[in-house]
Amino acid sequence: MSGTRLAYFWHCAGLAINQFHPEVRHIQRLDVRYDWLMGSWSQMKHQLIDAGDGCEPVPSAAGAVAWEHIDIVCFRPQVKNMTKSNATGVLVHARPGNPILDMNCVGDERSTPLGIPAAIVHREPSVAQARRYGHMVTVSFQSTPSPNFFIGIDQQGALSEMGWFLYRPSSSSTGRLAWVVPVFEEVQIQGQSGAVATINMLEFDMLELDAFPSCPSQRNYSHWDHTVQLFVCCNDFSPHCNMEMGRCITAFQGIGRWLTDVSPLVPLLNNGRCTFTMKTVSWAMVVSLKLDFPLVIDNHSYKLYPFKLMSLYSGGTFDKEYNKRSQPIKFTVPASTKKVELYAVIPDHRNNENSCGEFCVTSHHFLVNGAFNHARIFDSAGSALGCHGTWLYGRGGWYDGLQVNPWRIDITTQLDMSGIEADTLLYFGLYSGQEPNPSQDPDYIVMLSYLVLYKLSP
Repeated sequence: MSGTRLAYFWHCAGLAINQFHPEVRHIQRLDVRYDWLMGSWSQMKHQLIDAGDGCEPVPSAAGAVAWEHIDIVCFRPQVKNMTKSNATGVLVHARPGNPILDMNCVGDERSTPLGIPAAIVHREPSVAQARRYGHMVTVSFQSTPSPNFFIGIDQQGALSEMGWFLYRPSSSSTGRLAWVVPVFEEVQIQGQSGAVATINMLEFDMLELDAFPSCPSQRNYSHWDHTVQLFVCCNDFSPHCNMEMGRCITAFQGIGRWLTDVSPLVPLLNNGRCTFTMKTVSWAMVVSLKLDFPLVIDNHSYKLYPFKLMSLYSGGTFDKEYNKRSQPIKFTVPASTKKVELYAVIPDHRNNENSCGEFCVTSHHFLVNGAFNHARIFDSAGSALGCHGTWLYGRGGWYDGLQVNPWRIDITTQLDMSGIEADTLLYFGLYSGQEPNPSQDPDYIVMLSYLVLYKLSP
């Protein structure tokens, strides 16, 4: 076969929708999926009864669906009160402007199941208005079928589950030409020694890392996600020897493809012969790696290319000393420079005392000349509608089974490009908008960051 082919089974599970009456409104809902809530919605119409915040039983909710607003993370006490009220279910609406939250609880709160269903929706203004004027509102529940259980068949005839396409991923095929240089071909990497290969390099302006992870055997899939890093050294005496060039995250029990544009890091490859080392944890995996050098047809006589990298910050333990370890960096831009770009990879890993780890909301700031604040905020990690991959959630700057894409910001206009005056750059990180100050088990930020300087090619 010339490519990957897909097959799927049309299953009854699908997009969860609420339908409000008499003025029909269809809105999406997020049902509770955890074992502490065992009920399921019937397809009949239910009367909707306002239950406030659900902090007390509401006798009028008997035989009806309770309509609640809740501002806290744990929903069990409110749902339990509606169970005591003999409600047929609980429908929670988020406050205006607030996101939908996953209705989950932790610890002992999950030990005793409750027998009614619950779901959360965005606030529907027409429903709120009808309730305000005392009009009766009924609600029914449905699940719109959607294609799922996708199976992919690759060029070798192997089958692979492709996930659920309810939230369809975007994909594209450029069909462009590129020189391809193999680095590893189905080589097993394991632990700090990793896989090592030395190759002759080409002269180029653009570069993509194209990696294909797999497993030594069907029984050796990892049950967790792991970081895979690629390091390069082209000159043992260069300050950039063994610098990280790319980073990927393994999928849960599966294979895939990691494609990363690392063209700004071309100055790392400052010799005709380079050694590449790919490392991961002690769990073994098999990987193939190619270097793709895209062929660009350009009618312009001159174009920009990266000629110099300046190493910046590398992250570390995300504790109260984290920002104190980041001192301002002063630098002068060479007069021949035409463009300066900030290049950073900032994934958040590990766990912490708040039991949210890479799901915590962190922000990372680069302050240019004390006036221009460039912030990368990881606030969608852990949201109910985050990344739909091998697990439901996105993480702090990364996703299971994908490459960690770099963050690139053009800061040319914010600098003194004459080469006369010095510029300053300062990095700092925040936890939920505040200085990080955990009492125990701090996060760890595995960051790499550069300034990339470009000039005109001759």
